[in-house]
Amino acid sequence: MTLTGVSFGHRQVAEADHWILALDPAPSLACTHLVQTPFPHVAISVTSSRSYETADDLQEGADAAATGKFGRAVIFPGSADLTGRLTVAELLERTAIDRVEVLGSGVADDDAVVDTRDFVRPQYRGGDLVLVTMPAAGGVLVPFETRDPTPCCADHK
Repeated sequence: MTLTGVSFGHRQVAEADHWILALDPAPSLACTHLVQTPFPHVAISVTSSRSYETADDLQEGADAAATGKFGRAVIFPGSADLTGRLTVAELLERTAIDRVEVLGSGVADDDAVVDTRDFVRPQYRGGDLVLVTMPAAGGVLVPFETRDPTPCCADHK
């Protein structure tokens, strides 16, 4: 398995996610990375036995994505098993996620329930894969990042 940086100049994270989720066979690890070169866009790092090509003008962004473990994990060990509701302990046991945090409150208790909403995108922080959650109705935690976020200022006229 080799870590490869790749860039197609995706402007939106969802576009990069779509490309990653369409890979067959699926890589063992795939992350999105916000890069600034040669322009602000989303580059991808992929750990796979396959290789991926990047156009010369986007190579600097691809190289930035491949420099180490940072970014937002889309596919990671155990990610396919993150559906429905799980306790934090179950989530940590079944996946490569190192820690679950509650936004503004620190590390989540092992017995806290996470409603995955079938969309989990942890981020690498200091070499650890961290899932940031927030409290939701019914006393559960939900991932901070949602599949369909409300665009900033969507309700402003």
